[in-house]
Amino acid sequence: MKFFSFWRSLASFRVRIALNLKGLPAEIVFVDIDADAHRADDYRKVNPQMALPALVEDDGTTLFQSLAIIEYLDETHPAPPLLPADPRGRARVRALALMVACEGHPLLVPRVRRYLDHELNLRETQQAAWRRHWTTETLAALEAILANDKATGRFCHGDTPTLADICMVGHVSVALTQQIDLKPWPIVKRIFETAMALPAFAAAHPLAQPDTPEAMRVRK
Repeated sequence: MKFFSFWRSLASFRVRIALNLKGLPAEIVFVDIDADAHRADDYRKVNPQMALPALVEDDGTTLFQSLAIIEYLDETHPAPPLLPADPRGRARVRALALMVACEGHPLLVPRVRRYLDHELNLRETQQAAWRRHWTTETLAALEAILANDKATGRFCHGDTPTLADICMVGHVSVALTQQIDLKPWPIVKRIFETAMALPAFAAAHPLAQPDTPEAMRVRK
């Protein structure tokens, strides 16, 4: 399979984690968003939405949208499972994942930042305030849910990583990039650190990718 990715893409980060957890090899095709490579004809043919990531199976089947890709991988390669076995557990994990992937993350993506800059002419301080507001709002909501549910364990749901953790670590990574102190959200912080200690998560981090700019690469 081919996996179309960009080092800084949080959606790509999610799928990288899932591929690592499943032990699935993939040929990585790097699509440089900063150079508008996602808008080029070659990638537009893969995904007309011109968004990352995309996954192309050996038979030509093309998948897009990170959560859909991850659930597909979970169904076709069920071990280890990324969703709980029970319906309520699956609903909870999906809800936590969607809080990040469909509410928090979309407000921070490059096309929104470009609109704030080019169309609304917001100053950098205003744009930074926008990013910080939506980042911390999501962190606070996650903390409240995790703190008040006995289903929370070492990870967001129980004691093994799920789709919820895959989504949450990307959002926390963004918070750290903004130099946001995680002390107000101790459960989020603990779960993030627990997850990122796993090789499957650590190897997927944006700063540890082959296409990460050399100056930003994680030093071992």
